[in-house]
Order: sequence, then structure tokens, then C-alpha cells
Amino acid sequence: MLSMSEPLLRAACVAGVCLISACGGGGSDGAAPALPTGATASASASAADCGIPGFASTALARINQARAAGASCGARGSFAPAAAVRWNDALAEAAAAHSLDMATLNYFSHTSADGRSLADRVDAAGYAWSALGENIAAGQVGIDAVVDGWMRSDGHCANLMDPAFEAIGLACVPGSSGSAYRTYWTLDLARAR
Repeated sequence: MLSMSEPLLRAACVAGVCLISACGGGGSDGAAPALPTGATASASASAADCGIPGFASTALARINQARAAGASCGARGSFAPAAAVRWNDALAEAAAAHSLDMATLNYFSHTSADGRSLADRVDAAGYAWSALGENIAAGQVGIDAVVDGWMRSDGHCANLMDPAFEAIGLACVPGSSGSAYRTYWTLDLARAR
């Protein structure tokens, strides 16, 4: 779970400290391995769906169902029902690239293997943001499983319920034979400038 406003996130990332909390779903949030020479990760958001039919519409409906219900997010407090978010292709592209990178290079972290932050990835995808959040997970086999897991985690739940966010992009990429997990999920949440 990672969530910050633009000025705070940019200042923290420039200082080299992106204030990242560990995420549920397996893995650790330790240092990412070095990027192998010549390795790149790019993904089409349309291909980052783990083969789940109707991926974007199903994910959007499930997330908006949770937001409409309101939630108690443990230590993060209780959240009233929040307005529905909409799907954003640029956020989905940023999420897809991060999930592919984690799956390909076998790590689990908000920081990309080459050191890029959430802000860097979303900027590269062309989304002009004023607030950002990110949930990652690994190993879940479906949208309900990953959203249910995030709703049971205080920080992830707070990201999903945050009324400041207006758009999302979600990606799921299958792990490879050398990956620690069968799936790698990234949810990017944002508010436009």
C-alpha cells in the first residue's frame, strides 16, 4: 500500500525515501534485485488480465461495490461510502508494466527493479495526477480474492476507500516458471490534476 499527495510524494521520492509499507498477498517489501543488463519490462494493459474474462469491467464493478458499501479499515479508521471510480487506460498501463516487471524479475515491491517509484511509472504512462495510491498483491487467482484480501488489510482498504481517488487501473500478470508467485497484481489509484 502506498498513498500520497503529489507534493509530498514527489518530495519524498526526490529525497530517495518513498515511504512504502509492506503489502499483503505474499512476498516481502525488501529491496528489489538489480535489473539485469538489457532487461526491460513493458506490458499492454489489455494483456495484463491473467486470462480473466471481462477483467476491467469486473474489477471496476467489484471495487466500486466495495466503495459504495463503506468500510472499517481497522487502524486507518472507518470510511463512509465513496463515489465510484472510473477505469483509466494510462493507470492500467502503468500497473501492467509494474506487474510484468515483478513477475519477470521475481520481486515484490512498490519500487521497480530499476529504482522507479509509483510516481515515475504513472508519469511515464502520461497521467497528470495530484494524488496517487498503489496496492500490490501476489498469488491470488481472481479479482474477488485480491479485492477481499485488500479489504482485510488496513492500508490497502484505506486506499480502496479513499474518496480522493477518482480513477484506477488494475493489472494481473501470471508468474513465470522462475517466479515465486503464480500471479502479480498492481492497482494504481489516482486523482487527476
